[in-house]
Amino acid sequence: MKKTAVITGGASGIGLAIARRFVREGIMTILVGRDVKKLKHACSVLGENSDFFQSDLSDIRSIPEMVQKIIDRYGKIDILVNNAGINLKKKILEVTDEEYQNIILTNQTSAFCITRSVAGFMQEQGAGVVLNISSMAAIYGLPYVIAYTASKSAIEGMTRAMAVELAEMGIRVNCIAPGFIRTNMSSVALEKDAERKEKVLSRTPLGRLGKPEEVANAAYFLVSDEASFITGVVLPVDGGNSVGF
Repeated sequence: MKKTAVITGGASGIGLAIARRFVREGIMTILVGRDVKKLKHACSVLGENSDFFQSDLSDIRSIPEMVQKIIDRYGKIDILVNNAGINLKKKILEVTDEEYQNIILTNQTSAFCITRSVAGFMQEQGAGVVLNISSMAAIYGLPYVIAYTASKSAIEGMTRAMAVELAEMGIRVNCIAPGFIRTNMSSVALEKDAERKEKVLSRTPLGRLGKPEEVANAAYFLVSDEASFITGVVLPVDGGNSVGF
């Protein structure tokens, strides 16, 4: 039977690359995001094995209803990828309480809420896979991204706690921590900052930026039956950047 996957933030960047890989593998792939125009365009590119549900995940009260609508239409959710996230580059002393809480709400709290909702249905199925997307910000002390760093550190801790508690329900939970990946946003930022680009490449043993498809390949492995005995793992996909000197 065809598997069904839900990917938050799946209309662009790494999320879209994961969606492409899933669709190629015959998985019915449902994108969740705020921008209907982007979602429609992504589905037109992905083809018939794709669909979308518009949702602002920061409105956490609406999440259970949205998950129920997906279940009503497709009958099950086999795979959940928590990829949606926002960033804020700002000095600690200038970050407001509201800005900080908004990043935590969007990046971490909403991931918990949608996982809780989906896991209830996965428990009934007796099986399921959750994949969280973290960041190297959870490893390094990166300046000017305090809220983002806190949210991604929480995602990694949450991955381990979920993996242990949900295992008895037949649910595996893993996480990917991408390094510097060549997306439209990152490429523009690095091309404008030659010194930062050189620093990134000099401490990446493989000597280049990653491709979104390379993150997608790791994502597919972790949600596939090939990884059936893997849970609670945070996998860096970073060309060795996290261990580079």
